[in-house]
Order: sequence, then C-alpha cells, then structure tokens
Amino acid sequence: EMLQGAFLQQYARSNSDMQVPIAYEPEEPGQGRLNVCSNQIGTRYDCLSVTLEMPFKDCLSNPDPDRGWNPARSKMLGASVLEPLLYVGKYLRMEGEFWKDVAKDDGVFGEEDKYVRPTANYKSVKN
Repeated sequence: EMLQGAFLQQYARSNSDMQVPIAYEPEEPGQGRLNVCSNQIGTRYDCLSVTLEMPFKDCLSNPDPDRGWNPARSKMLGASVLEPLLYVGKYLRMEGEFWKDVAKDDGVFGEEDKYVRPTANYKSVKN
C-alpha cells in the first residue's frame, strides 16, 4: 500500500486529472480476480501494478464543463505517468521489506504520499 500510495499521490501532483480516491475498490492480498490486468501483472511478476482508466466524459478532480474530457487531456495524463515512475522507481526492486527497511524509518515518503483507499462510489467523494 505504501509504494502504491506514493505512486498514485505523485501522479495526482503531476496531473490534476488523476483521480486517486475514485477507482475500483481493492481486493484483499491474494484474493484478487486474476482476470483484472493489474491483479494478474502484480501476481505474476510480484510488482507494483495499477489500472489507469480514462474518463469518458470528464473527471471529478478537475472538471472542465466547457470541453469535458478530450484527446489532449488523455495525452497529458499518459505523459504524466513518467514523473511518478521516477519518484518510486528506485524502490521497486529493493531487497528486504521496503515499508519496514526504508519508508517509515528514513522518511522517504511523507504524509502527502499516504495510501488512499479508493471507492467506486464517486458520489461519496468530496473534492
């Protein structure tokens, strides 16, 4: 959760169209449906994996009533993934237990990187 939280929070800082609290609700470790791509990749390769979906109309975190969602915003959201990858990249294949050995003790990731448990109930999320 800590590494995923840091990745997603940095993504949101890189691009305000990234909606961290609105997503499919996570399944318990080892209980994920393997027909979901991020679960399959994470299980098969023992790595950080996330699903990025584009809004069809607009996003709640950064609505644009005049233009809605458009190709330019899609391109920027895709291009913005590089910054969070650089942010967490050096920790992806660390030896030992990242969350015990580095993250908490050394203050690598702060409160602003905290994991937010997403919800599919977008009406319950306050902007």
